[in-house]
Amino acid sequence: MTDPVKVTFHGHATVTVESDGHTILIDPFFSGNPMAKIGPDDVNPDFILISHGHGDHVGDAISIAKRTGALVISNFEIVTWLGNHGVEKTHPLHIGGGNTFPFGYAKMTVAHHGSSLPDGTYGGDPGGFLLRLNSGKTIYFAGDTALVAEMKFLAKEDVDLAILPVGDNFTMGPDDAIRAAQLIRPKFVLPIHYNTWPYIEIDINNLKERMIKEAEVGVAVLEPEETFIVP
Repeated sequence: MTDPVKVTFHGHATVTVESDGHTILIDPFFSGNPMAKIGPDDVNPDFILISHGHGDHVGDAISIAKRTGALVISNFEIVTWLGNHGVEKTHPLHIGGGNTFPFGYAKMTVAHHGSSLPDGTYGGDPGGFLLRLNSGKTIYFAGDTALVAEMKFLAKEDVDLAILPVGDNFTMGPDDAIRAAQLIRPKFVLPIHYNTWPYIEIDINNLKERMIKEAEVGVAVLEPEETFIVP
């Protein structure tokens, strides 16, 4: 029997996916994250995925990658920047492209946002990730994004879990996140990127109720360090 796919929320937009004996850390922001209950030395990923260059998503990628030897997967500009900062194991992707890794297939998806790196270096195009895991589960991590029409194509991907930003101001807000769920038609949604700072405070329970009713999906609202087992 295949081990269950586990998704742990670390606060803000940082999640870990455990699948088929592999640990995938996405947008590793611990230091300076007011929601974080653990630090960068408490995670031991095999892979790190970075959606875009902003500091609350690149976060602690350099220190974690150097300590663990994890393979970092992101766009060409970000992995080049990481290489210039001493990260040795990287793999470049770009929007619409994908590659097979030991955990499964990862494809970069469209996101409408910014992507400058913490030191002001150009960070390439922002993106998300569609993960077709060896376990048979499919996870969509939207990254920081507005509602985009390309989400409608994901309806054919049979997405088990869509990880969507919902906090408004910098990304989709509740209304557009519900529209995104209606386009993608996942089995479950995990909301992220909300209530970290005043700019992105929302009523998450109201969003959950609305999304269940209006998009007809399950919704997993997690506290930091809670884990969702993907059905």
